[in-house]
Amino acid sequence: MFDQEDGELNVVIGVLFGVIALVIALVIGLGTWKLRAADVPAPVAAAAGEFADVTEVGEALVKFYFAVGEATLPADASPDIATIVVALDAAPGKKVLLSGFHDETGGAAVNAEVSKNRALAVRDALLEAGVPAERVLLRRPAVTLGGGDAAEARRVEARVQ
Repeated sequence: MFDQEDGELNVVIGVLFGVIALVIALVIGLGTWKLRAADVPAPVAAAAGEFADVTEVGEALVKFYFAVGEATLPADASPDIATIVVALDAAPGKKVLLSGFHDETGGAAVNAEVSKNRALAVRDALLEAGVPAERVLLRRPAVTLGGGDAAEARRVEARVQ
């Protein structure tokens, strides 16, 4: 009588441990999958309003400086646009990352919008120069802290990476 109950108990315990092992394997598998998905940056097209979550690497290839409160690309920007196009042609697997900056003066929302519009102006010039949209990434506007030239706060940096 006790042997039969022990046998049934062993089966129940075996099934219970099996279910626990499956749950643990599922949790580990999902955790590994999420970590891998987080390591691979998804390419983000530079459509209006979309920003890439990409870290800036190295020094800026080109810096575009704008007038106070303006988002119009400077008249002398053509050689810098050509520099970016040449760099992208030389590195077919790379993209250009555009980072707009603004200072802390004025309203944060207005500054962020002007900074974004400056980066979009550079993006539009690159698109007009023949760069495919999928090779242009935009970073979220960043604040430049004081202590330097005021023009440094009104810039867009371009990095080919």
